[in-house]
Amino acid sequence: MSARAVVSAKAFGSRIKELRIAAELTQDDLSERCGMFRSYVSRIETGLANPTLSMMNALAVSVKVPVVELFTPPAKTAKVQRFVTKKPTPSRGRVR
Repeated sequence: MSARAVVSAKAFGSRIKELRIAAELTQDDLSERCGMFRSYVSRIETGLANPTLSMMNALAVSVKVPVVELFTPPAKTAKVQRFVTKKPTPSRGRVR
């Protein structure tokens, strides 16, 4: 993959992440709506995977935007909202 393609894949992934967060979806939610693995969604968002046209369509439908919106450059100044989930208390290996 060329350096230019890597930059494009990362920009595309950032836009997917931006749209997913705007739709208040987790990666798990988006993956279920699209019918793909959560790890694949993660790879798309980090620019490590190149989705097919059918996957791009599924992503657009899932976040309720036209396909062309997936190719709009991500907002650089927008703050990314993180979903905060309560982490389970780690086990100390004791059985009660």
